[in-house]
Amino acid sequence: MEDRKIPYKIYLEEDEMPKAWYNLRADMRVKPAPLIHPGTKQPMTAQELEVVFCTELVKQELDDTTPFIEIPQEIRDFYKMYRPSPLVRAYCLEEKLQTPARIYYKFEGNNTSGSHKLNSAIAQAFYAKKQGLTGLATETGAGQWGTALSMACSYFGLDCLVYMVKVSYEQKPFRREVMRTYGATVTPSPSAETAVGRKILAEHPDTTGSLGCAISEAVETAVSKEGYRYVLGSVLNQVLLHQSIIGLETKAALDKYGIKPDIIIGCSGGGSNLGGLIAPFMGMKIKGESDCRIIAVEPASCPSFTRGKYAYDFCDTGMITPLAKMYTLGSGYIPAPNHAGGLRYHGMSTTLSQLYHDGYMEAVALGQTSVFKAAEAFARVEGILPAPESSHAIKVAIDEAMKCKETGEEKNIVFGLSGTGYFDMKAYESYHDGKMTDYCPTDEEIAAGLAGLPEV
Repeated sequence: MEDRKIPYKIYLEEDEMPKAWYNLRADMRVKPAPLIHPGTKQPMTAQELEVVFCTELVKQELDDTTPFIEIPQEIRDFYKMYRPSPLVRAYCLEEKLQTPARIYYKFEGNNTSGSHKLNSAIAQAFYAKKQGLTGLATETGAGQWGTALSMACSYFGLDCLVYMVKVSYEQKPFRREVMRTYGATVTPSPSAETAVGRKILAEHPDTTGSLGCAISEAVETAVSKEGYRYVLGSVLNQVLLHQSIIGLETKAALDKYGIKPDIIIGCSGGGSNLGGLIAPFMGMKIKGESDCRIIAVEPASCPSFTRGKYAYDFCDTGMITPLAKMYTLGSGYIPAPNHAGGLRYHGMSTTLSQLYHDGYMEAVALGQTSVFKAAEAFARVEGILPAPESSHAIKVAIDEAMKCKETGEEKNIVFGLSGTGYFDMKAYESYHDGKMTDYCPTDEEIAAGLAGLPEV
């Protein structure tokens, strides 16, 4: 192994933490398509969006021109509890693989929520409190976002209502209990508490739920309760903006040692982790300042990038949200219940969808058994039990490192370790007991989901 001139963990000093988020859309040559009203088919106005979202977040959602947006001091002060997060050189993994590649991962699991989701949750809760609201409603899949938002709402004294995808509510009770510890009310979705939930249950009484279902219930609740707004943990432009702190810190840490990444890898469900990690590097690529490869990794059971259609679609199953142009499997698509992790949203961020459509990045879909095999290999040498979502990126990072072993190339590989898997032990148990199966939807199932796309 080479002389270890680079430490295991590259830390930035507190005063080196970014003071502004990076708005990647400002540097995009082709802007993401706007959200449109499902009735008028016209772009949504700020006034229309403010019925659902906080006023300041609507401004961030619609801003395609401001490259840097200052992080309020109150949010920066909260960030200091767990940021800057470390960029880790995976020396032990490199040695195990006997690869000449240099592998780095940005670790976002060193906070109570266990994932990167807190970066946006605290920002959204801050703006809600500043607006004088009393509560927020949201959905969560595997539970990381619900956990993060419940913590953020507790910090600012806001009520928090979480609709958790039913299959995850049942499979991940401990993450549910963390939310309740922070004071959140957690409801399995679809539920009988909302009109859209009752409608979904009437049509699909045995459904295990989906993020699309949970979004519908959360939006209905938010718009019907005085002093409440809806917040989302991924997909939206505002969320990718807040998560850009991940990429900004990663770039600053690499720059500290003169390291230029050749490959950047992130797991992708709705886009928050991937979009945040790649933001500054993608901006450089768009401007011709970098030629690094950027790889999005998604589950084969919910393959929006690799098998979806680039079209306008509802963001929710109940079809009450605005339409977004994105790579989608159809708002009614529900991943198989054997799918163990998050990354179960039917669509992809409009920003990332546009970038993928324009050829700035690649995408690959993986079966979950290979993902858990990579997670186990990583845990045994690096000492962190990764979340199933993050493990998608680990698998591709290992694959790319093994290619370097074959060619002798000394590439710099960077991936996002978006969270820990300590609340995902049922999934690990299923893998270790040989009960985990891979599910890949048929062409007919994909076609059925896409058949419901609205005409725009």
